[in-house]
Amino acid sequence: MFYEDLSPYAYADAGEVFTDRVDDMRFVSFRPAYERLNVGWLEAGHRWTAGPAPRAFTDRLLAILEAQQVNAMLGLHECDLCPTPLPDSHPWYMPRQGHRRASEGTGEVRVPGHPGTAFAAPYLIGHYVADHGYLPPEPFVDAVLGFDPYGPWPVRFPGVRFPWIPDDAVLRHVDDGECLGI
Repeated sequence: MFYEDLSPYAYADAGEVFTDRVDDMRFVSFRPAYERLNVGWLEAGHRWTAGPAPRAFTDRLLAILEAQQVNAMLGLHECDLCPTPLPDSHPWYMPRQGHRRASEGTGEVRVPGHPGTAFAAPYLIGHYVADHGYLPPEPFVDAVLGFDPYGPWPVRFPGVRFPWIPDDAVLRHVDDGECLGI
């Protein structure tokens, strides 16, 4: 799925569902009060910016991907920039030979930008940067470098690594029956 960098986000427009990464069995869902901007929604046949990304940016981006998961979907998206599809026997979460990141993924991440704006990126953005040389726009690079995914977080949501969770949000368990009731 392709979206221009810095265009308004519209992929899963029902709201945000942040997975609690402590156990991956709890989540917080809400309608965001912030604007979301697309970054890294690449697809073969569409132009995107390539270039060397600063190492500190790539390292921090990969840390954010480990710490956060938003809008996890039931299916997988395979990178169509890679020259050949993975065989069915290859575990989807394992990188291809010679790659740093898996070339299939599910879900997204959010990176806070200036007040009132968050960047919305597919989970595959780590693969695109580390393995295909994608260079995201400077505002996103700056936001990633300024975001500490392991910083202090409210006790109420210890495994949800994002600063703008509304006060009325509720942490739910996947077995609660209201699984994605936004």
